[in-house]
Amino acid sequence: MDISIVGSGYVGLVTGACFADVGHNVICVDNDPRKVEALQAGKVPIYEPGLEEVINRNVAAQRLRFTGSIKDGVDNSQVVFIAVPTPQGVDGHVDLSFIEKVAREIANVLTDYRVIVDKSTVPVKTGEKVAESIKRYNRHGATFDVVSNPEFLREGCAVADLMQPDRIVIGAQSEHAVDLMKKIYEPFMAPILVTDINSAELIKHAANSFLALKISYINAVSAICEASGADVEKVADGIGMDRRIGRNFLNAGIGYGGSCFPKDIAAFIKISEQLGVPFTLLKEVQRINATQKDRFLSAVREALWVLREKKIAVWGLTFKPDTDDIRSSVAIDMVADMLREGAHVSVYDPKGMDRAREVQEIAGATFAVSALEAAADAEALIIATEWSEFAKVDLAALKDAMATPMVFDGRNLFNPQTMETVGFHYHSIGRRRIAAR
Repeated sequence: MDISIVGSGYVGLVTGACFADVGHNVICVDNDPRKVEALQAGKVPIYEPGLEEVINRNVAAQRLRFTGSIKDGVDNSQVVFIAVPTPQGVDGHVDLSFIEKVAREIANVLTDYRVIVDKSTVPVKTGEKVAESIKRYNRHGATFDVVSNPEFLREGCAVADLMQPDRIVIGAQSEHAVDLMKKIYEPFMAPILVTDINSAELIKHAANSFLALKISYINAVSAICEASGADVEKVADGIGMDRRIGRNFLNAGIGYGGSCFPKDIAAFIKISEQLGVPFTLLKEVQRINATQKDRFLSAVREALWVLREKKIAVWGLTFKPDTDDIRSSVAIDMVADMLREGAHVSVYDPKGMDRAREVQEIAGATFAVSALEAAADAEALIIATEWSEFAKVDLAALKDAMATPMVFDGRNLFNPQTMETVGFHYHSIGRRRIAAR
């Protein structure tokens, strides 16, 4: 099929590349001339495992191309996906100005029937507004259908998520639109759930909020484990063996971040309030998540007594491994907090350094070229992102490099017994503390 995708950010780029990889003809549209020029030159603006190879393969096969023209995309496609940003407003509401602008732009060039698909994560009833806008600005009176098709991509494994999805959700009112959407997704051989548009829009917010709830739940349990001498990983294993619950998203840590969970939870809270049914449980999820970072930093302060003038190394700046995304990263927040307290902070991340250098709040940090360089002469090391590179480090070399062998593992990357054997003072999440010998 002929498909266009408006917005060549994370979701749009991955979706377009994978659609092309199963044989569709895809046009990715973006209003940033520099991004379009870079993509046309083969430069991928984000790091996502496998994405660059998929893009290059399909550009070479002439199934994927990039343009700055909405008209080009709409004229040469049967289905138009909207995958533009939906940033969080100051009060938690979702800024839908980009969606509205694209809807108007599509309406202005629409001359024949098209299916317009909301791929961006949007509040319930957004599809109704998109349809109203297109109808209002539709100068040629062309027919169209609006569909909600939420994405469920995880950064770091987005290509696999799109190529092998758990499910496809299609929210639509028109059988013809549903048929076209099913044709697009036929090569993926995944279960398809057809709903009304409002239900489809709610599914994405409800799914992300539930996953964030699981993370905050196990983090709250981790505090009880530390106070009682229990092991949160054993507790999580015991909980996760219950098939009704499952083990995924029960890994205790310093809290969730990224471009989705914080924004989507805030948006769902706002949506529920606007509908007159406040979702107060999600406010507690937010509170626990914020408390987890503060509790972790309190342990660092307790061990070091005073952070001022202390050299502290931080491994990991991205909100999770296998991405260069630092949006709403707990690691970035912690570095900024420690710098404000006068600490000397040395940081390293395998993929996130370039983006982190642009963050004004951590401009005072030292950006190392390797994990061991960051840890050299440090009085404490914080592990903030669970990159596999860190798990493979030579622990004896790490101990020798540090001024004092103190490790605060915010992702439970290491085994406490191993750290005890090597001779570290080791603090992890929800497990017993190890004192240096």
